[in-house]
Amino acid sequence: MIQKFFSYIIPIKIFKKKSARSKVIEVTWANGELVLDSENTNYSYGSLQRILRYGLRNIGYQNILDMNHILLLGVAGGSVVKTLVDEVEFKGKITGVEIDSEMIKVANQFFNLNKINQLEVVIEDAFEFVLKTKEQYDLIIIDIFEDIKMPNFLFESFFSNRVCSLLKNQGFILFNTMILDEAHNIRNRKYISEINPEMFTTKMLPRIEAHNELIIIEKVA
Repeated sequence: MIQKFFSYIIPIKIFKKKSARSKVIEVTWANGELVLDSENTNYSYGSLQRILRYGLRNIGYQNILDMNHILLLGVAGGSVVKTLVDEVEFKGKITGVEIDSEMIKVANQFFNLNKINQLEVVIEDAFEFVLKTKEQYDLIIIDIFEDIKMPNFLFESFFSNRVCSLLKNQGFILFNTMILDEAHNIRNRKYISEINPEMFTTKMLPRIEAHNELIIIEKVA
């Protein structure tokens, strides 16, 4: 494909759509691969896929293979789902929660997300889903952005305590955050300080792809 070839020289935009939730959704050929972007940041594939792959490797692919049910808060184009299915070869169930139905339509059209049989996509606000779900999960991936902004509720202790309560024993949370200024550094450290150290261990993987910091929480008790 000629667009793929030339994308090694310059990114080639092939699709652009306005969305009430995400403002702008773009699909671009970049360095030989299709990526999904918002107006100012990468939403799926490209750098985001590298970031979350790094987090999954830190948890350990073998640990993930032994899991039964993974919850993904924030699906976008589904690059982390592809990593789990194609690279980790995870065989269990994946529940993906995405607030933007337009994003899922684009993911189905360009990235064949609807071809992944073990994935169930729920169109709902992540906060509402977390409050209602009765399931327990082996791994919860939090990857929620509104362009370059992160909703405040993600860092509130009520939400983090609720998410932690959904983990099975020896379960993990992988939380992708963006650090653009010192206030964000302070926010992340406050978030970690409020996690119960008697039940959970926490670690940070800082400065991945320039502006991202991963927080990994493991339930140990």
